[in-house]
Amino acid sequence: MGKRYYCDYCDRSFQDNMHNRKKHLNGVQHQRSKKAWFDNFRDASAILADEQTKKPCRKFLQTGQCVFGSNCRFSHMTDRDIGSLKHQIEEERRLKDDPDLGRKLSLGSIEDWLAQREKRHRAPESTSVLKAEGADSSLGSDLPPHFLSIPDLPVSLMPPPSGGWMKVPHTEWG
Repeated sequence: MGKRYYCDYCDRSFQDNMHNRKKHLNGVQHQRSKKAWFDNFRDASAILADEQTKKPCRKFLQTGQCVFGSNCRFSHMTDRDIGSLKHQIEEERRLKDDPDLGRKLSLGSIEDWLAQREKRHRAPESTSVLKAEGADSSLGSDLPPHFLSIPDLPVSLMPPPSGGWMKVPHTEWG
C-alpha cells in the first residue's frame, strides 16, 4: 500500500509521493483550511482591521446565512459584533498597559466564584454529612480542620467514621 500522508489542516490522508503532496499543498481546499486554522490565533485588532476593509454581505444580512460561509469575501459581522470586538481590543490594551489590573481582576473573579460556590452549596447543619461526621471525628482525625468545612468533598477524601468502616462480607464474582 505504501506510505500515507495525513494533512492536519484538511483532516484527510492520501498516498505520499512528491506529485500528490505538491498537488495537495497547492490546492485551494488546503490553502483555505490552512488560513482558517491560523485565523483562530489572530488577535482581535487584526480581525477588526480585516473586517472593516470588507463590505457587508447582502445575502447574510437578508437571510442570516451565506452559502460561502467562512470563505465569503464579504463581511458577516454585524454592528454589534464589531462593537464587541472594539470593546475586547480596549480591554486588552488596558490590561497590557496596567498588568496589576489583570491580577486584581483575576483575584476578584476567584473570590467572587468562591462566594457564589459557598452560597450554592450552603446547606442546613443537620443535612450536611461532612459536618455531622466532622463533629464526631474531629477529635481523633488528623484531617486539617478546613477540609471539614467543604460541603461537597469527594467520598474518597472524607474522613473515616468514628466507629471505623463497616465490614463488608467477601463475595465471589464470576
